[in-house]
Amino acid sequence: MQKSGYVLINQFLFIIMFTYFTIKSANEALPGVIEKFNNLKKQKSEIIKAEQELQITMSSGGNFEEYITKKQKLNSEMTKFYQLIEDLEATGVSLKGLDQGLLDFPSKHFDEDVWLCWKDGETEIKFWHDMDSGFNGRKPISISDESLV
Repeated sequence: MQKSGYVLINQFLFIIMFTYFTIKSANEALPGVIEKFNNLKKQKSEIIKAEQELQITMSSGGNFEEYITKKQKLNSEMTKFYQLIEDLEATGVSLKGLDQGLLDFPSKHFDEDVWLCWKDGETEIKFWHDMDSGFNGRKPISISDESLV
């Protein structure tokens, strides 16, 4: 089931998409989601590199021009990072932890909202959990879980 809406924030129009995933649709979306997730991890590395360059410039007594250039590069890398988060979450998934490698796909178990969950390194959606139980509450998806819509 998909819902959409529009939100206007600071003169920017955002299209809000909401989707409940089935196990099948989540697994079909997974390759593209994994690619976006990996791009996000790479971008985090670019931020760390830019932060280190800025720190070196500051500690070595660099001039204003060098400092401003490095600071602008860091700002640009951070902007790209947040754009990649938006790109990832526009697929309908929720980023739960970049360092932990956790993504959740909204789903339904009968009438209850639940998360289909994925951890970096997994090749398919194999677990789900209640909305408030998190990673530690993961339960394996079994054949009897056909009620996950």
